[in-house]
Amino acid sequence: MAKRLALMLLRNLIYLPVIFVKLMYYAKTKKVSEEKKYSLIRVIGERGCKKGNVTVHGYGLENLPAESGYIMFPNHQGLFDVMGLVYLNPTPFGVVIKKEAYDVFLLRQLVQTMGGLFIDREDPKEGMKVINEMAKQVREGRNFLIFPEGTRSKQGNRLGEFKSGSFKAATKAKCPIVPIAIIDCYLPFDTNSTKKVDVQLHVLPPITAEEYQGMKTAQIADIVKARIEKVIAENENNFNVL
Repeated sequence: MAKRLALMLLRNLIYLPVIFVKLMYYAKTKKVSEEKKYSLIRVIGERGCKKGNVTVHGYGLENLPAESGYIMFPNHQGLFDVMGLVYLNPTPFGVVIKKEAYDVFLLRQLVQTMGGLFIDREDPKEGMKVINEMAKQVREGRNFLIFPEGTRSKQGNRLGEFKSGSFKAATKAKCPIVPIAIIDCYLPFDTNSTKKVDVQLHVLPPITAEEYQGMKTAQIADIVKARIEKVIAENENNFNVL
């Protein structure tokens, strides 16, 4: 991670002071619109990708619902995942991330600027409060991203267990579930290299509330995982990035 992150920073050195000041301010204030805050996040994502030798290939972007109020459920490979999704998705969204990240300087400000939430995976009661808050905001028209694995798989393109609890926000909000298959996103930051890499993000057709009505969250988790696994199996050899 250190080498590529350093490359991103060095190649954007002239812009860093302005970006840093804006980020610190946007993270704290409520006077700036969500759209304006997200535009800054997108600038960071775009500059990071382009200057960090990362080519992001996006597929199925037409599957993102035209109307806000949905939740994206991607597999989780590494720290680059959110940057890749920000790079592709022009519509603002918040991210749900583990509470431990709150203590990481700059990562905290990035999540706050996106209007994200920090979840305690070890405390079910506190975790449910976050799920309920996310459901509330989605009903009000915000979009969110949550990783159903809870943590990165650390197995490359292989998936970990999808936690059924992460789908409770969707069932409470009765909103579209958007599965996203992430391929090779562990390469930018989880390998000690700065050479060019290609990553893929496949947005799958959303699952509507009518489709999953009456299902248990464990069933929904299995369906989403199976669809993502299928797309990964079909596309993981598209680019020779190793």
